Amino acid sequence: MERASGILLPVFSLPGEYGIGTFGKEAYKFVDFLKKSKQKYWQVLPLGETGCGNSPYSSYSTFALNPYFIDLDELINEGLLTKDDCKCLDTDEKYVDYERLDKHKLDVLRTAYKNADSELLSLSKEFEKENIWLHSYALYMALKEEFNMLPWNEWQDNIRLKNKETVAYYENLLSDKIRFYVFVQYIAFSQWNRLKKYANDNGIKIIGDLPIYVAMDSADVWAETENFAFDKNYKPLDVAGVPPDYFSEEGQLWGNPLYDWDKMKEDGYGWWIRRIDGANKLFDIIRIDHFRGLSAYWAVPSDEKTAKNGEWRKGPGIDFINRMKGWFGGINIIAEDLGILDDDVRELLKQSGFPGMKVLEFAFDSSRNSDYLPHKYDRNCVCYCGTHDNATLKEWLTEGDKEETDFAKEYFRIDDNSNFNYGIIFGGMASVADLFVAQMQDYLELGGESRTNIPGKAFGNWKWRMEKQACTDELAEKIAKITELYGR
Repeated sequence: MERASGILLPVFSLPGEYGIGTFGKEAYKFVDFLKKSKQKYWQVLPLGETGCGNSPYSSYSTFALNPYFIDLDELINEGLLTKDDCKCLDTDEKYVDYERLDKHKLDVLRTAYKNADSELLSLSKEFEKENIWLHSYALYMALKEEFNMLPWNEWQDNIRLKNKETVAYYENLLSDKIRFYVFVQYIAFSQWNRLKKYANDNGIKIIGDLPIYVAMDSADVWAETENFAFDKNYKPLDVAGVPPDYFSEEGQLWGNPLYDWDKMKEDGYGWWIRRIDGANKLFDIIRIDHFRGLSAYWAVPSDEKTAKNGEWRKGPGIDFINRMKGWFGGINIIAEDLGILDDDVRELLKQSGFPGMKVLEFAFDSSRNSDYLPHKYDRNCVCYCGTHDNATLKEWLTEGDKEETDFAKEYFRIDDNSNFNYGIIFGGMASVADLFVAQMQDYLELGGESRTNIPGKAFGNWKWRMEKQACTDELAEKIAKITELYGR
């Protein structure tokens, strides 16, 4: 990568009138802000439709976009909706209003679907033909509606096990609902593609996250159960998580089904190749979340209540990475190599050639010898103040380990707490890392009230939204000066 910098801001954190950030005008304004700030990258979180806990890392599909991100003003301008149709969602709360969205957004989009003309519906049908995942996803969502939103593993056996006659019956019964979900995805992808093109045309590239695992409650697992480590009744023997670490004394029990890597290898990891191809069309750079799981992954018996009692199992390793590179020669990948690392993970990262991550909030432990200290970097890495899983810098200063923050102040020669945020940002910008990324909250000097996610906390995350007037010209000029100072 060229020497550059970027800002991390989830789409849902954009301001706006309809309860959540969208692909609408505020997203375009943020691209303009990034350009004024001399940034070259906008990092977003996964864009998929969220399930339990509203986590973007737990989606109903690894391919589909979140319908909540659809900009309603654009649909109003196109005559598919009226302002009155959208009144039920008209709010600019400072946090995402998931309850209101769950209650109303799909109904509003159903109105748009009913108002769509034959040409638009025809375009959505063509979109379905071009995306082989879309029919399974649309059928899955229609079935969830039919079965009171229960996950597929709680459906009756004939549809849970995909009996052909039963599937055909429901495809006929739910045909209009299936077409609705296809229509929604066509609209969402159309809006995202226009936004991405605008960003690219203005010199901004998009970094997007690809979670290593997919949710049990997803079209991906139901449609292709053969790729996952299940017993004969399609029940997981073990589930995903991570052992006790910095974030949690009990580890994190994610609960995702594990892959049957041996089975996947038989067809050259075809499911993964399709998945990466989908992400590669959405983003300019893909950040593979939990990269260490490709070296070895933590498997927890499915009846455990915490992630403590698991075991490490060997992942697909360099064979998988080489297959991926064979399909996508020029693909740009960032490896999220955080967590418990060993020599095997480090060797896999080295063999891959992908840049890893260096998080400044992890750099200042009592050993004073962390690999995350900037003087230890080589160029092929991405330096972060903190990720979406970390405290904001202000929260870290006020609530974090004082020994660590005192060391950070000593290291970066920060002589006053009022300069703490920008002292850390200056330090990251000055590092040799090819890419530096800061959360938008840290440029705005916000505290814990703006935190994106607390790992291990199932509910109450993923809801902070930026205020409408936050991206001022003065702030853009301030960021631009720092960026130019350090040659980014």
